[in-house]
Amino acid sequence: MSEHAPLGGKLVTPVTIFLAALAAIAGVFLLIRFVFGIGAVANINDGYTWGIWVVYDVVIGTGLACGGYAMAILVYILNKGQYHPLVRPALLASVFGYSLGGFAVIVDLGRWWNFWHILSPGYSHLDSVMVEVAICIALYIAVLWIELSPAFLERLGLKDAKRKLGRVLFVFIALGILLPSMHQSSLGSLLIIIGNQLDARWQTVLLPLLFLLSAISLGFSVVIFEATAASEGFRRPRETHILSGLSVALIAVLGLYLGIRFVDLAMRGELGSVFAADFLSVMFWIEISLFVLPIVLLLPSARRVNPRMLFISAVSMMLASALYRVDAFLVAYNPGDEFSYFPAIPEMFITVGMIAFEVLAYILLVRRFPILQGTHGQPRAAMSRPLPAE
Repeated sequence: MSEHAPLGGKLVTPVTIFLAALAAIAGVFLLIRFVFGIGAVANINDGYTWGIWVVYDVVIGTGLACGGYAMAILVYILNKGQYHPLVRPALLASVFGYSLGGFAVIVDLGRWWNFWHILSPGYSHLDSVMVEVAICIALYIAVLWIELSPAFLERLGLKDAKRKLGRVLFVFIALGILLPSMHQSSLGSLLIIIGNQLDARWQTVLLPLLFLLSAISLGFSVVIFEATAASEGFRRPRETHILSGLSVALIAVLGLYLGIRFVDLAMRGELGSVFAADFLSVMFWIEISLFVLPIVLLLPSARRVNPRMLFISAVSMMLASALYRVDAFLVAYNPGDEFSYFPAIPEMFITVGMIAFEVLAYILLVRRFPILQGTHGQPRAAMSRPLPAE
């Protein structure tokens, strides 16, 4: 197995310039938000206090950042060491996803200058689900940076510091599994407490379990997506031989998720409501179709995975989980007929800009730090070809 190594190459390219431009536009709107208040850029109101920033950057964004969490379960809990080369890239994506999610919470706070109250015992209500989510996410951000720090220590030549950190890194790995398990499930708990304002097709006491399972499957999907995109974008050898094993884990978690969801609907007497001829039923079946598609594509070829089907399955799973969370927090949520919400243009630009900044930072770091597995002696020309079946 080759060591991790920087990719090298130019930092300033048309792609990085475009991403930087999107991030700069978002920066302008963020400046307006912090100077003139949240009402100057957002359409949130007393009924819809969770707008697109919370729903995407926190609820969806942290789910998309669960690659490090999923790989930690696979490598360190299930002892599947063959997947270790995927850990650092997954950690890097997790670092940015959670860090920007934490920043988005500050952006979304009306009185943002009081954000430090989250970690102040004098202001905390320890029986609050939201406080638990905030504390866990804040701690997990710190844990992720520590877990990724060996890559920076390698780049700086601090071998002794890396060796000393390695002696205690197991503590942070354990926290890196515990904390996401807590706050990803608690995101579901946030919906339980809003009661019948959430449509019965989504409202269930099993929301914490469903959110946790969707986060784990989303983590595997993001790892597949990220590895495939990095191979194509940076013209690196494909890692299909490693990624194909993740398809088995993905099928298992998705099957468990779908089984629990439909059994729960049946036990609550809500199974018939999913066949109602209304908008929410359509959204429900779009969700389910996207969850089922990876199983349909991957199950017949679990032993010999087609890389194109693997990539499509990962994208389908990412869309499915994102739609599930959007539906639960916005579409199927009804605070009353007097309230309505659709994100303002500045809200959209800020969200797109934060995504662009995350991708830009990922590109810059993998080019300068040992994040991706080295490719010494491995052919790269093949990466210019489309994905064939293998």
